[in-house]
Amino acid sequence: MNRALAEAFPHVYCELDFTTPLELSVATILSAQCTDKRVNMVTPALFARYRTAEDYARADRAELEEMIRSTGFYRNKTDSLIRLGQALVDEHGGVVPGDMSELTRLPGIGRKTANVILGNAFDVPGITVDTHFLRLVRRWRWSASTDPVKVEHEVGGLIERREWTLLSHRVIFHGRRVCHARRPACGVCVLAGDCPSYGEGPTDRAEAAALVRGPESAHLLDLAGIVPHPDEEPSR
Repeated sequence: MNRALAEAFPHVYCELDFTTPLELSVATILSAQCTDKRVNMVTPALFARYRTAEDYARADRAELEEMIRSTGFYRNKTDSLIRLGQALVDEHGGVVPGDMSELTRLPGIGRKTANVILGNAFDVPGITVDTHFLRLVRRWRWSASTDPVKVEHEVGGLIERREWTLLSHRVIFHGRRVCHARRPACGVCVLAGDCPSYGEGPTDRAEAAALVRGPESAHLLDLAGIVPHPDEEPSR
């Protein structure tokens, strides 16, 4: 199944925009209960204003709240960002550490966020168990647990460590584009022959094709043997 996902999504990546470990840490904190698209709309101005951990540590709370307001839960997120900046300055010389135990001691950073940071900013393999990942691995019977840490370890035992970060991206891409929570596009899914939950969504190919989302939709439908009408725009 991992090989099929690799064929379906050969160019996976973190969908949060960033250039440094600090930027990714901030973006990941902002992404809680918010879409990556919205976060990416907010962060250009934010990153231009706050360039270092010290900038966040000394941030004006009202100004920072206003800049991130549209991401939701902005008061809690502002508190996390200021305390993160303070902890980085006080304990790590203003530098984001590349270690799980050190990361998870920082304000606003749990194990899921730490795996995002390690895998994408430090090239340290990690499995990111977000809502999409959890939903899909349960559908595939890779794990029956709802505990993200247990799921992380169970799936990690099935897949080579060097594949963990890429697997996370592939599963999340698949969850966002094909295997939706309410109506998965079963009829055009590259995993249809292996998925024990096949049939939870439409199996009619035309009906399923209409559910596929994202810039890869034409490629995904091509893998399923469906050629879109030339006048049709890819789903977003």
